Amino acid sequence: MMEEPFGFSFIFSIFPVLFITVFVIVVGMFIAVAVRGTKEWHQNNQSPVLTVSAVIITKRQNYTRHQNGGSTYYYATFEVESGDRMELSISGSEYGLLAEGDRGQLTFQGTRYLGFERM
Repeated sequence: MMEEPFGFSFIFSIFPVLFITVFVIVVGMFIAVAVRGTKEWHQNNQSPVLTVSAVIITKRQNYTRHQNGGSTYYYATFEVESGDRMELSISGSEYGLLAEGDRGQLTFQGTRYLGFERM
């Protein structure tokens, strides 16, 4: 009978454990992201729709590359009369229409941007 090289059997005995561990971590992360998104969606739906005076402080874009291209996400930071600031995700068309320093009425529900009407 031929003797196996050092570590050969060890690698094949540890591989299933590593594979299952990585699989569980990936599935766990997927579930955590889904639960967090569902929770935020539910909290937004339970929040009142508010319209407040606000100023656009800044705008930014976040470009994320994917294997098949990429996605651009748009954000605007609003400052309300109390001095509190909130960054909300907005659409690309809204991003193009808004300018830093604009004053108006911000309508939102929780963390969900609903609109901004300049005054």
